[in-house]
Amino acid sequence: MKNYFSIKDIDSLNTWVQEAIELKKTPLSHNQLGKDKTIGLLFFNPSLRTRLSTQKAAMNLGMNVIVMNFTGEGWSLEYGDGTVMDQGNSEHVKEAAQVVSQYCDVLAIRAFAKLEDRKDDYSEKVLKSFIKYAAIPVINMESATGHPLQALTDAITITEHKKTDKPKVVLSWAPHPKALPQAVANSFVEMMQHMDTHFVITHPVGFELASEITKEVPIDYNQESAFKDADFIYVKNWSSYNDYGKIGEDKSWKITQEKMNLTNNAKFMHCLPVRRNVVVEDAVIDSENSIVIEQANNRTYAAQLVLKKILETK
Repeated sequence: MKNYFSIKDIDSLNTWVQEAIELKKTPLSHNQLGKDKTIGLLFFNPSLRTRLSTQKAAMNLGMNVIVMNFTGEGWSLEYGDGTVMDQGNSEHVKEAAQVVSQYCDVLAIRAFAKLEDRKDDYSEKVLKSFIKYAAIPVINMESATGHPLQALTDAITITEHKKTDKPKVVLSWAPHPKALPQAVANSFVEMMQHMDTHFVITHPVGFELASEITKEVPIDYNQESAFKDADFIYVKNWSSYNDYGKIGEDKSWKITQEKMNLTNNAKFMHCLPVRRNVVVEDAVIDSENSIVIEQANNRTYAAQLVLKKILETK
């Protein structure tokens, strides 16, 4: 595997999930695989779980880790071809990617959507530019439109906790006071289309995701109807795709224990961080059915599996 840009880079999801579960049992079993290898982690946006889990995953494989918070520590980058760089950007990605390739064996990048220009965000210029010019594998630690490490984590978590062969999984929109990207939701939708589940999306009218991503997935605009008999409730806010970047603050969509009581004793999932008592009330996230902490722990093994596969093909 050259790069891990999206879940399309997974050749056999069931095999990957089972491998990750095995890695979780013995996380140091391949600690010589990355010996004398270095991973560079470039962050254009904040991170807690992504940074620490990816760093821990690399360490479990014996790798050295270099971390750079690019917006505060690096030069502002130019991505356009043929640009006359007489304005604010100091360095072109062509040089930056090639230089980093000399220092590292693998590169992982986190760069969010700006939610100002949909065409620009969905072009994925940051990740795709590094993939184009870097001479080393590139891992997506969340881009403008996708979060494939989180989606792999979610597949692992659902597999570990499912009680039926084909559980009902619901992706539910929830309110949020600021505009958030569609990245996590996009990758989760794509992942569920590769798993054997009864999958439903529920959100208010006007907050549809890109139709090329949701495809034929059922959408229920009635949250309580969607929750009925669900085995997993995955909650995430996203801003509007059609009215790009529009904030959604409809408080009636907050996840409550009353709504969870409509489910089949469903597990509650969220990628974190989460705004308590805005997105979800304390009674739900603190309940015994909340698996958000276990879900976060699985971030390490998703990242470790991706790194392992890249190192094995280098």
